[in-house]
Amino acid sequence: MLRLIGLMISIGFADSVNPSTVAPAMYLATDSRNARGQVTQFTLAVFAVYLVGGLAVALGPGELLLHLVPHPRPGLKYLFEIVGGVVLLTLAAVLWSFRHLLANRELPEVHTDGRSSALLGATITAVELPTAFPYFAAIAAVVGSGYGVWHQVFLILIFNVAFVLPLLAIVGVLAFAGSDAQRTLVRARIWLERHWPVALAVVGLVAGLFCVFIGITGLVGLHHGDAGSVARRLRGIVAH
Repeated sequence: MLRLIGLMISIGFADSVNPSTVAPAMYLATDSRNARGQVTQFTLAVFAVYLVGGLAVALGPGELLLHLVPHPRPGLKYLFEIVGGVVLLTLAAVLWSFRHLLANRELPEVHTDGRSSALLGATITAVELPTAFPYFAAIAAVVGSGYGVWHQVFLILIFNVAFVLPLLAIVGVLAFAGSDAQRTLVRARIWLERHWPVALAVVGLVAGLFCVFIGITGLVGLHHGDAGSVARRLRGIVAH
């Protein structure tokens, strides 16, 4: 379980450095009245929609696949961990390759059009969810782990807490930084606009390497365990 918790945190945090959610939150924090309330509502909506969407995938199609393959290979969950890491490494490589081009593009502007920040967060997340490949990789690892439904719910919950950490950090700055909050967030917004591709690529690289590492170590441990089991059986045969 601890391995999967680490996996959820690493992939969730890598996925969280996402301009589609962080940029609107920055905008609401620096260009709206009642900034803390607006960003809090936005964060809760992003969290709720992402969580419900992930649970729907895991407990719907994911459970169906498990029923179709009732006795998956013991190493399947470790393969899913490696796949999740490869997905992150691939995205990191793409971002790094096109970092200059992406940095020159303006981040998406926020147009509330009279909508609440909660509705804005829900809409953005619902649109982004079908292309959330790191999330799907994490869900695949959870489904392939062999754990029961409540453990799967807990793991996906952990992922989503990690996913909204940057948004919670913005709320924290607004709550505790006092008069310096706006200035701090404006500087962070300017930095994000200039460097988000590099930041996301670096976070994806670190998280991807971690996921591949724990997957490979899991497979190695499983192999050694199988070898040890065979050796014990041979010793038993010889003893008899």
